[in-house]
Amino acid sequence: MPMSWQGILNKIDDYRWEIPQSYKAGMLVPGLIFASESMLNHIWEEQVFQQVANVAFLPGIVDRSLAMPDIHWGYGFPIGGVAATRVKDGVISPGGVGFDINCGVRLLRTNLSLEEVRPKIEQLVAELFVNIPSGLGSTGKIRVSGKELDEVMIKGSPWIVEKGYGEAEDIVVTEESGCMKGANPDKISSTARKRGIPQLGTLGSGNHFLEVEVVDEIYDRDAATAMGISSSGQVLILIHTGSRGFGHQVCSDYVALLGEAVKRYGINLPDRQLACAPIKSPEGQDYLQAMSCAANYAWTNRQCIAHWVRESFVKVFGKSRRELGLEQIYDVCHNIAKLEEYTVDGKKQPLCVHRKGATRAFPAGHPDIPEIYRNIGQPVLIPGDMGRCSYVALGTEIAMRESFGSTCHGAGRMQSRSAAKRSLRGADVAKALADKGITVKTGSMSSLAEEASQAYKDVNEVVDVTDKVGISHKVARAIPIGVIKG
Repeated sequence: MPMSWQGILNKIDDYRWEIPQSYKAGMLVPGLIFASESMLNHIWEEQVFQQVANVAFLPGIVDRSLAMPDIHWGYGFPIGGVAATRVKDGVISPGGVGFDINCGVRLLRTNLSLEEVRPKIEQLVAELFVNIPSGLGSTGKIRVSGKELDEVMIKGSPWIVEKGYGEAEDIVVTEESGCMKGANPDKISSTARKRGIPQLGTLGSGNHFLEVEVVDEIYDRDAATAMGISSSGQVLILIHTGSRGFGHQVCSDYVALLGEAVKRYGINLPDRQLACAPIKSPEGQDYLQAMSCAANYAWTNRQCIAHWVRESFVKVFGKSRRELGLEQIYDVCHNIAKLEEYTVDGKKQPLCVHRKGATRAFPAGHPDIPEIYRNIGQPVLIPGDMGRCSYVALGTEIAMRESFGSTCHGAGRMQSRSAAKRSLRGADVAKALADKGITVKTGSMSSLAEEASQAYKDVNEVVDVTDKVGISHKVARAIPIGVIKG
């Protein structure tokens, strides 16, 4: 192996680095990494550029295998990877979606200020912790039957809103209106069903969290105002979770099934974790239908949690939801594959866009954006780590041309969970957060160590890259004051 990326990567500009097709025989397209030069050393040390190159072997891949600046090692695809394949002769890969299907972020605004919330932050965090089930293997307060689980899979978050969990307005400002079409519960295993029934309405563990945060910087006042973000000091709530054990099992089931399909269709790959099947094949269609079921489960899950967030705020502050201004700004997913149209080689064509640890970033005027945001572009929600900050951004036309309407999804790990636990103690992490004025509640101190700031890249640098490249546009930044970790 070369000792550094120099001599391997072609520098396009300060934030774009190409892996040429000549790097590995069999690459169908080049790779492209969005990163600053200072980020490349870690990307190289982790060997994650190899995964970017491996993805370029997928049949039907077009343009380039892409990596966002929050890139780190993943299963098959890197986390932070984006790839588009032709629908007519390309493949779909569960590794290009990830195990936590539709892991995503939901952002709520409030009318509250830091001055109003700070005196009650410990009470608020305690109430949220009690009201929202979290932790490894957590079970929810909602009990659904097998038939009701089918409805969740088919209808997504509109189903739970009909049951009184949230508002119709929430659906309007949720990606895909909280429901991917084509979901088919018949494609879901009994094992996945058993895992999904008790976990609906749970935050989970790992990097999943709920954060009470305060706006500390506004970069685009007009766009912020359109989202209901009015000033520094305003309190927001960020929810980050996905499809829980249900989505994990769906992915596990189809990695195995598509691993067999690779052999049947004579597909040659450099990594078995890139298991895939032609999109138009029975196996490819089965995965798409099952993935849609898990995506709809995840949106329903976040809808439940948002409902309990509102209940908690109402209880602690003694005001109505309307008085508190607890409105949803947006909900985005960042582990998904979608059929979308793009112009490639001068021709508009349907593609299957894999976004694994990447966020959709559609520009102003796009028909898939809610009417209220049509003039500014799609809100992009980028969580950082619990000790730094998170960002609100917008999608752009450049993203449509250069990254299949995609941008980064977060900070991106610098250390594995096991390495973080070896080097840090949860109690020390909690004290460091408290010293910053951040109240944290967790069911597991070891989980807290896994998610320490030191384990992550600096989200400020990550977002700075995507902003300067132009694939998303900064709107506002917020810092945490209260965090719930599973």
